[in-house]
Parts: sequence; structure tokens; C-alpha cells
Amino acid sequence: MNVLSLFDGISCGRVALERANINVTTYYASEIDKYAIQVSQNNYPDIIRLGDINNWEDWGIPWSDIDLILAGSPCQGFSFAGKQLAFDDKRSALFFRFAEILSHVKSLNSGIKFLLENVRMKKDYERVITSVVGVEPIMINSALVSAQDRKRLYWCNWDVEQPEDKGILFGDIKSDYSDVDICTDGWVEWWNINKDYQISKCYSALCTDNSKAITMTARQYASWNGNFIQISENKYRRATPIECERLQTLPDNHTAGISNTQRYKTLGNGWTVDVIAHILKHMNTII
Repeated sequence: MNVLSLFDGISCGRVALERANINVTTYYASEIDKYAIQVSQNNYPDIIRLGDINNWEDWGIPWSDIDLILAGSPCQGFSFAGKQLAFDDKRSALFFRFAEILSHVKSLNSGIKFLLENVRMKKDYERVITSVVGVEPIMINSALVSAQDRKRLYWCNWDVEQPEDKGILFGDIKSDYSDVDICTDGWVEWWNINKDYQISKCYSALCTDNSKAITMTARQYASWNGNFIQISENKYRRATPIECERLQTLPDNHTAGISNTQRYKTLGNGWTVDVIAHILKHMNTII
């Protein structure tokens, strides 16, 4: 297949295609974050890089040869955790660049397949996207295939069923944390004051072997945000980058080579690979 990946990030889509046993002839990627590109390049040096999606009309690629478009347009304007600016947020308005590209490729190849991912959002926003792409979304929770609770909407032009629940818990993906900084005494003091609010808002969570992690975000690196593990009465640690890779069902060290801060950011912006692979396995009409 010839694949065009928009907002490619760390190329979770490429990993998912491999996991779904779909052979890739050419993989074009549009991404502007230098750290995400570095991770992608480290894993897939053969990817053809296209740059900023705003310049798509200048790309000069063989559009009619594209078989599949993958896209996870920025979610900040739609997320319930944000300011709800929707399409007035210039990042989320990039959805319309995806729509332009999809329309262009459809005019040349009526059999084009596409998969678009985004966060759960207000129904008004969801209906706009649905009306543009012409298909209803399916909501899949990554908790079915991973140790992370992560509800996302997926629009694709083929039928998809819910994946089976694999029953994976945090204890199943826990790693050696010997190289991870333990939270400071000041953090512990702050946590004891603020933990009820943090947990109620799902900004932070204490993971146990028998729990699911909360949804990772691009702010997982922040001192107050993300998944933590208690290792003694007043001793806590952050979920490691490898644990976060496993929460996204990525191979261990997929994001190695950049700082931990950037690993957390790029992973929070990424996809749960096994969800994408599950969706792609249903794409029987093009395989």
C-alpha cells in the first residue's frame, strides 16, 4: 500500500500497519515537531517527509497512487480539558487541511481509504467533522487492548467492530524503574494537599498493579500531571517512558534518543498502536 500519514507524530500508524500485517510500499509523512520527527526517523529512515500540512498543494507527490490516508489532527480545541475553542483554535482548524487533502485524493481515486482520529468532544463539533468526512465515528477505549483508559473517536470508511477486552492492567506492563527520579519531598507534600482534586479531575492517578492508567497527554511530563506509582509510605515515582510506551502498545524504547520530557510529550500525542492495528485489520476491501 501507498500510505499518506498526516500529523504523523512518532509514526504510530506505521507500527500499526506492520502489526496488522499490511505491507507498505511507500509511506509519506507530514509532521513539524522536530522531536517526533527524530523518533520517527530513528525507527523508519525510509519514510518520505513532506513537512507542514499547510503547504500540501506544493508537495508534488503522486496523489492518485495513495491507497490510505491516516490522520490524527490536533485535539486541543476539542478536548474537554481545554478552552473549547473548537475550530477557532488554529491547531484544531488544521482538520480542514486534512479535509482538503481527502477531497483532492478522492477526486483522483474514488477507492481511497481513510482513518481519522480525535478526542471525545461536544456533539456539535463531532457532527461538523462527521458531515465533512461523510462517515460516523466509532468510539474505542484503549483500555480494551492496553493498560490505559483512553477513549478516542475514529472515523473510517469501512466497518469496524469493538476489539475484545484483553484484560491488561498496569501490573502487566510495569517496568524496572531504577533509572527514574523519585518524586521530591516537596512534591510529596504538595501531593498530600492536592491529591483529591488531582484525582477527581483525572489530572493525576496513582497506579496499582490491579488498575488502569489514566489517559496520557502531552503534559504527562509536568510535575503535577500523569500516572504515578507509590513505592513506600511517602515515596512515589512517575511512570517511566518505557511504561508509557507500553501503555500506547509501542515497542520498548521506540522513543529512545530524545529527552524524557520530549518522550512523555510525543507519547501523549501518539496513538494506541493496537487500537489502530485492530481498525486496519478490518480494511479487507483494500488488502
